[in-house]
Amino acid sequence: MRAITIKEPGGPEVLTLAEVPDPLPGEGEVLVEVAATAVNRADVLQRQGFYNPPPGASPYPGLECSGRIAALGAGVSGWAVGDEVCALLSGGGYAEKVAVPAGQLLPVPKGVGLVDAAALPEVTATVWSNVFQAVHLRPGETLLLHGGSSGIGTMGIQLGKAIGARVAVTAGSAEKLEACRALGADVLINYREQDFVEALGPDGADVILDVMGAKYLDRNLDALAVNGRLVIIGMQGGVQAELNIAKLMAKRAAIVSTSLRARPLDEKAAIVAEVREHVWPLIDNGRVRPIIDTVLPLADAAEAHRLMESSTHIGKILLRA
Repeated sequence: MRAITIKEPGGPEVLTLAEVPDPLPGEGEVLVEVAATAVNRADVLQRQGFYNPPPGASPYPGLECSGRIAALGAGVSGWAVGDEVCALLSGGGYAEKVAVPAGQLLPVPKGVGLVDAAALPEVTATVWSNVFQAVHLRPGETLLLHGGSSGIGTMGIQLGKAIGARVAVTAGSAEKLEACRALGADVLINYREQDFVEALGPDGADVILDVMGAKYLDRNLDALAVNGRLVIIGMQGGVQAELNIAKLMAKRAAIVSTSLRARPLDEKAAIVAEVREHVWPLIDNGRVRPIIDTVLPLADAAEAHRLMESSTHIGKILLRA
């Protein structure tokens, strides 16, 4: 099969399409013939040498995919060869085939094309596991999404509105904010021109989903409501910052930080099961949909990474296998 390999850490040019051995499904796994995968910030970090795959994972980038089941490993039930699926991966999506633990498979939702379904597993699992499982966003609360026009942001807007939350977003252009407004965002904040703490007002946000990390830590605390919850899932703004514990205590607030890729298989399976139970019906009935900016051939992975790093996209960038 063909897969995107990383010759050495570096820029997008190190991504190379090469012939590699086909993967074989182990016990409890299925082999998926990939229709498409999606580009995530974690793939960029892996390419740069900062985010190696967990032990036993495929060395190729790609944390999600869609496709058809080509073979079943021992002990797999509930799936059949030919089923159209999408899947959460620990790696290997940038390839023509990938072996996937059966617990990380999802059926392609109604009304979503097979290629477009590649845009769903990572963002739905990330938003659900953080905003709903970890900090329990409730109807009527305010959710602040940094990077509201990203793949995670566009899914967060839709899921937040679906449960009756008030959703605020930050983004860097009028075009991106308009896309967020069209998805239902209530408060639109241009971070290049506005301070998000001031824009939220004195009541603040009950839940903040943050991809910036260190750069935003103190201001995120300022923006939290009393009993607020800050969830940090990215480090685009650095990894070290000073924490004002007095401010945290005064807000009676909580800070949670999670990652998804290296979680044990049973934890990932539990997240995927809840996504299928709670999120898939919203997609099936059209209340939630994947937001896709660009679809490129797998051979153009380098161009896809350049687009990701330019931050000019809205929603997901896909690679068609």
